[in-house]
Amino acid sequence: MGLKRTLIDVSPLRSSPPFRRLWLGQTLSGFGGQMTLVAVMFQVWQLTKSPAWTGAVGLAQAIPIVALGLFAGSLVDRVDRRKFYLLTSSGQAVCSLLLALQGFLGHASASGVLGLVALQSCFGAGGGPASRTLIPHLLPKHQLAAGLALRRIAFQSAMLLGPTLAGLIVGGLGVSVCYLIDTLTFVAAFYGAFGLPQIDPGDEPARPGLRGVLDGLAFLGRTPVIRAALLTDLAATVLSMPVSLFPLINAERFGGNPRTLGLFLTAIAVGGVAASLFSGTFIRLPRPGLVMLGGSATWGGALTLFGMSPDPWVGLAFLVIAGAADTVSVVSRSTVVQTHTPHELLGRVSAAEQIVGQAGPDMGNMRGGIVADVTSGAAALVSGGLLCLGAVAVVGATTADLRRFSAPPSPAEPAPANS
Repeated sequence: MGLKRTLIDVSPLRSSPPFRRLWLGQTLSGFGGQMTLVAVMFQVWQLTKSPAWTGAVGLAQAIPIVALGLFAGSLVDRVDRRKFYLLTSSGQAVCSLLLALQGFLGHASASGVLGLVALQSCFGAGGGPASRTLIPHLLPKHQLAAGLALRRIAFQSAMLLGPTLAGLIVGGLGVSVCYLIDTLTFVAAFYGAFGLPQIDPGDEPARPGLRGVLDGLAFLGRTPVIRAALLTDLAATVLSMPVSLFPLINAERFGGNPRTLGLFLTAIAVGGVAASLFSGTFIRLPRPGLVMLGGSATWGGALTLFGMSPDPWVGLAFLVIAGAADTVSVVSRSTVVQTHTPHELLGRVSAAEQIVGQAGPDMGNMRGGIVADVTSGAAALVSGGLLCLGAVAVVGATTADLRRFSAPPSPAEPAPANS
């Protein structure tokens, strides 16, 4: 395999100007979002000194997505997806501005901060599915995995730089400046959205209300490949997400210095960026479902070793491995899901994927915080990693369709003989 086929495929950026503008806008906006994540975690920790409260940040994000996500996804399948994405992005920007104002004014309570986080998540419950439906409309099917890998490296790059800068800003200027920067980065998201064409849901828009939601759930129920892909991701997130434990681990291993708090997310991002840069090694493999299972299992194993490591810097190295495995798993999962989903159902299936991919980690962070409160940070990490390994093994063993699923070949490459 040549070096060109090993590195990330940037052809979607060259071939689709709307995708290029969207990618640039979401990259910069994601940078601000990662800064806000660190700022919220630090502010809530300073107000409460409780890992359960930092875990509640995840709960505040998860509840609106779980409660509203499927209905929002059904709405995405009925309206112009570009306009809906613009509307929800505007709501998220206003929430970031309100977080900045409470930071500047002072006298904030932990419950007040969580309330604003939950409100922003309400808009994210619709904006996430809308955003996920855009790439299949902008790229041909054979470029879908490459586009998803580019989206992933944008997220991981923001995760790499955002938390580190957020730690420095929080230590010097306070959390309110991080929130303000996040607000300003939404201008980039608007730039990307305004460059999109009108994107209608297709010839068969979703039925209104609960009927549209039930249609989407029925599709998930009769499609075992997608169902197993989402279950695998749940195993890796609900059971073993470590982010809510980072303030506690930072206090135990680095003395609670705010400048080192960002290193944990940065370590995950380093692994993710490295995996994305060399995504040609796995996006061209013929069995993305099998690749996803391997990535999820590696994630669980790396987090188990992170929890067992007595040396803080060795522990960060295991987080790098976990970050690389996470990127492999997420890109492969999205390839499986979006390849299997008709355009008229993309909003509802994307909403289900968001519930798994975003609310799953949020609920996992809550689980980790509660377990750490009654045991220890290391026990929460090790138990979660082992549970993840067991659940991934069960899903893989019981879903042959996921293991055998073949990705669509590029026009430049002949289809495999057994496809």
